[in-house]
Order: sequence, then C-alpha cells, then structure tokens
Amino acid sequence: MLSNSETSDFELICVIVNNGLGSKILQTAKKCGVSGGTVLLGKGTIKNRLLELLAINDVRKEIVLMVTNKKTAEYALEHLEKKFKFSKPNHGIAFTTSVLQIIGARSCNNEQIQEEREVQNSMYHAITVIVDKGKAEKVIDAAVEAGSKGGTVINGRGSGIHETSKLFSMAIEPEKEIVLILSEKESTEAIVSAIRKKLKIDEPGMGIIFIQDVNKTYGIYK
Repeated sequence: MLSNSETSDFELICVIVNNGLGSKILQTAKKCGVSGGTVLLGKGTIKNRLLELLAINDVRKEIVLMVTNKKTAEYALEHLEKKFKFSKPNHGIAFTTSVLQIIGARSCNNEQIQEEREVQNSMYHAITVIVDKGKAEKVIDAAVEAGSKGGTVINGRGSGIHETSKLFSMAIEPEKEIVLILSEKESTEAIVSAIRKKLKIDEPGMGIIFIQDVNKTYGIYK
C-alpha cells in the first residue's frame, strides 16, 4: 500500500480539444517536461439548439491523457492554458486528477518526489460511465436532464465476464462507449442517480460508473 506522500506525487492531465489539436497539445506538454501521452478519439455532446438545427452538434474531439509529477503537471497545465486559451469558449477543457500508482512508465518513479501535497478544495468531479456501444446518448440525455451541460464520448472495447456474446460459436467482445462528464460537486449525486436509473447500471453487465475528484480545471463554464 502506498503512503499518502507517494500517492500525491503524480497527476493525470486530461485535455479535451477539437479534432487535430491533440498532437499540438502533446508537443507543447513535452516542452514543459511531460514525457509523453496518449491521444484518444471521441465526440463532444454539448447541447446547443443552433448546432442541432445544423446537424453538427456532435463535434469530433481528441482526448489527450498524460501522467507526470505534480509540479510538472501544474506548470504544463498553466502553459497549455496560455497557448490554447481554454478560458475562452469552445477552446477546450483541461483538468487534472490524482494518480494512486504508476506502473510501466520509466519516467514516472514513485520515489522521485516526496513533498507534502497542499490541500485543495475541488469544486468539480469527473464522472466516467462505461456502457455498451449505442447507449452513450442515453447517458448524456440522463445527465443533461439532471443538470449536466454534456460530455465527451470515447469508443472502447470490454472484456468483462458479463459482456461476452457468441456469433457462430465464436466469443465476441462487444464495443463499449466511455462517457466523460465534468460536474460541479453539488450536482454529481443527481447526475449519477439519473444515469443509474435510466441505464439500469446496478444490473450485471449494464455498465460501470466511477467518480474522481478534479484538482484543477480550465475551460469549464457555468
């Protein structure tokens, strides 16, 4: 089990931007000391009447995930904000969450830093919902009805014990959709309850929800 000082040394930086900007985010972060990251493809689902009328409300997104030590994460996030202007509408969202442990990343050693983490009163949660392909829209609808402004959908693949079907006697692992929603803390319970009820998450194989504290954010609007 890791000590409190060890668990506080690293953070996950998550940046959600329009398609084509992921590589630029990574390049800038590397100049700030981040060793590397992963770019995922997704789509944004922010509700907007004009965009819906134009049939372009599902905007292609790139989600950049990077893990680094706390000091580098803070420096990189501030530098990314200055360059990409997340504080302006429709320029993207960036946030960090704490990482418990890192395995397999040589550049991230749990013994690199042993500093005390300052206490931060986070105002937001990151809600992650994993469901079968085709159900992400129901997740977004339930979240919006409970007060959310939308989310980001990422494609994935599951291999849980309840999730394997057969086609011509061959085991098939169905595709999944991962929905990432940023929520104000006071709204989290209502949003999660609405998703649980609409998607029947408590039944086996119907999905998974997990919630993380968000340490720092840019680009979130009330």
